[in-house]
Amino acid sequence: MRRMIHLWHISIMSLAGFSAASLTFWLVAIFRIARTMLSVPTARAARALRPRVAADESVCVVIPAHNESLVIEKLVASLLRQDHASVHFVLALDRCTDDTAAKARALIRDDPRFTIVEIASCPDDWAGKVNAIHSAVTRIEHARRADVLIFADADTTFAPDCVGTTLRLMNHRKLDLLSLVSTLTFGHWFEKLLQPAAGVELMKQFPLTRAAKATGRRPFANGQFIMIRRAAYEKIGGHHAVHDELLEDLAIARLAAGHDVPAGVFLADTVLYCSMYPAYPAFRRGWKRIYTESANRRPERLRQWGWRCRAISTLLPLCTLVFSLLAAFSWPEEWSSRQAPAMALAFTALGVYMLAAAFIYRLGHAPLWTLPGYPIGSWMVGGILIEAARDLDEDKPIIWGGREYKRERR
Repeated sequence: MRRMIHLWHISIMSLAGFSAASLTFWLVAIFRIARTMLSVPTARAARALRPRVAADESVCVVIPAHNESLVIEKLVASLLRQDHASVHFVLALDRCTDDTAAKARALIRDDPRFTIVEIASCPDDWAGKVNAIHSAVTRIEHARRADVLIFADADTTFAPDCVGTTLRLMNHRKLDLLSLVSTLTFGHWFEKLLQPAAGVELMKQFPLTRAAKATGRRPFANGQFIMIRRAAYEKIGGHHAVHDELLEDLAIARLAAGHDVPAGVFLADTVLYCSMYPAYPAFRRGWKRIYTESANRRPERLRQWGWRCRAISTLLPLCTLVFSLLAAFSWPEEWSSRQAPAMALAFTALGVYMLAAAFIYRLGHAPLWTLPGYPIGSWMVGGILIEAARDLDEDKPIIWGGREYKRERR
C-alpha cells in the first residue's frame, strides 16, 4: 500500500513537471509570436503605404499549372481584377491533360494582359514546376522585359490590390525578394484539423524574423508567391540554377542569401489566399514533400521534428489537463497544503496553451471553433513527419506534378 502511494506521489510530481514545462514553452511561444507581429508587418497592413510609396514598375506574374481545372477559374478571375497599372500574366500550362486551358481561355477572352504558354514535355533532369516557370520566363517577351517577376501557384487567389500592395511593401522595405505566407482556406475537414499545426511546424523551422536578417539569415520563401526584381533573379541564376529541386522556393531563398539579396517573408493576411490540396491523401503527400526538403532529406531530423511536435503540442497539454483534474478532484489529503498552488499551475498552463493556440488560429484566419482539435491535428502532423522519414529510409519515390521523383537521403 505504501509503495502504491509512493508511486501515486511520483506520478503527480511528474505531471506537475510536465505542466510547468508546457507553461514555459507556450509562454515563450506567445512572446515570439508577439515579437514577430511587432517586427514583421503583414501584407494587409502594407495597404497603408499606398499614398506614400510608389509602385510603378512593370510586373510579370508567371503561374505554372499542371491539371488545375478545379482551381484555375478562381485564380484567373482574381487576376482579372488586379488594379496594378503595368502587369502581365503568363499561365504556363505544364503537360495538362484536363480542361485547364479551356477554362482559362473562356475567362480571359481577349484580355491583352494575359498570355498562355502550353508546355508539352519536361526534361528528365528538371522538376516539372521549375521547367514550366523557366520556359515561360525565357520564351515570353513580357517576362523577359519586366522589372519585377512574380511566381505564384495556380491554387492561389489574389486580392484586387495584391500586386500593387506587395510591390509597395517591397519598395518600402528596400527588398529585392519578397515572399508571402498565404492565408489558407479551411473548407475541408483536414484543413480545419491539421493545417494550423502543419503551418506552425514549418514556421518553427523558418521563423519570419530570421528570413530577412542580413547576418544569421534562415533562408525561406514560399513558392505560392515569390516576388523578385529582374536584376536579383538574374544574379542568382534564375530557375535554371534550381532546375532539379522539388522545393524550388527554399532553394531560391538559399541562393538569394548566398548572393546577399535583401529578402523578406510576410504573412499575406487575406491579400493572397491558397487552397493547397483538394483531398487528405494529397495533403499528406504534399506536406511530406515540403517537410522532407525542408529537413534537407535527413530522416533523423524529420523523426526528431515529428516527436517534438507530438510532445509539445499534444502530450504536454494532455498531461496538464490530467494534472488539473487531479488537482481539482483527486488530490492526496496529505498534500492538502499544496493543492491550491497545484491548481494554479495547472490552470495557468492550460490557459496559456489555449491563448497561444488562439493567437496561432487568429493569425492564420482558422476558425476558432476548431481550436479544440489542435492537439489531435498536431499528433497527426507529427505522424506525417515520421512517415516522411520512413519513406526516405525505404527509398520511396515522390509523385508530384504528374511525375515520379527519386530522392536520396542525405
